Amino acid sequence: MAHRSSENRREEHTVGGAPDIRELECFLVLAEELHFGRAGERLYVSQSRVSQLLRALEGRVGARLVDRTSRRVALTPLGERFLATLRPAYDALRAAVDDARAEARGIEGVLRVGFQGVAGSTILTAVRTFRERHPGCEVEIAEIPLADPFGPPRRDEVDAAVVLLPVREPDLTVGPVFSRERQTLAVSVRHPFASRERLTAEDLAECPLIGPAGPAPAYWRAAQAPAVTPAGRPVPAGPVVTTLQEGIAMAAAGRGGMLVCRPTGVYQGREDLVFVPVDGLPLSALGLVRHPGKETARLRAFGAVLAEVAGADASGARAVPAG
Repeated sequence: MAHRSSENRREEHTVGGAPDIRELECFLVLAEELHFGRAGERLYVSQSRVSQLLRALEGRVGARLVDRTSRRVALTPLGERFLATLRPAYDALRAAVDDARAEARGIEGVLRVGFQGVAGSTILTAVRTFRERHPGCEVEIAEIPLADPFGPPRRDEVDAAVVLLPVREPDLTVGPVFSRERQTLAVSVRHPFASRERLTAEDLAECPLIGPAGPAPAYWRAAQAPAVTPAGRPVPAGPVVTTLQEGIAMAAAGRGGMLVCRPTGVYQGREDLVFVPVDGLPLSALGLVRHPGKETARLRAFGAVLAEVAGADASGARAVPAG
């Protein structure tokens, strides 16, 4: 009888054994890339090493997790189910290690937080409070384009971003949600609406709305500049812009109106603009958005501080009578 190779004997021996963390990491990266060469580049190993790690994991499982030919790489049905179970478990394991490391040596490093248009008082207070509690961690804040709210966290340009809701991105996590505010319409002082004390959502049918450009998804752009009123009347489309300041400038120039939350209107304080409250629209709200696979102790700590500060701000707002 022919002797089995040492490699085959080793793979048979591993069936049912506990997997090595490197094998799991290899499978997760390969499931994202579906390419052995690119997976190797991300893991800083050779393509043959990726194959070796995958074979070892499949040996432990007792079945193939990946189908590969000369033309394509794809997960098997078992591989798909294994991925769905493994991803949250692996993320939780990484989070536990990060938390333990942070507790052992304190939260340190650099946290990058993006914001759209205006870094309001809640964000700045949260940054200040976080730095007081974690002096070993620096916080960098950076403006991200109004027209690309989800790109920066996806491209790892920031660790998290404070963006306008709604957020319906399956690959991103949102929370806490805060700063629920009435919406106002920014219009030029020469616009007919400038003399009004307040507007209704139906009045928007009489004013072109300035809205964000792409690559923001269509549902998000429609929320910031609706195409119809609640009663179904069409709203004229105004210019599209990539930043808040572009939109404000367009409104001041009389090119249309732009919906912004009340604090943003207060912050702008321009003599050539009027910010008229609009009744009948959903409240504006902000949320902290990040990639769930890139959670860190720093980011979780900042999220907790932001939720705390936002909660205190909301309680204070409820305690002060509306003017």
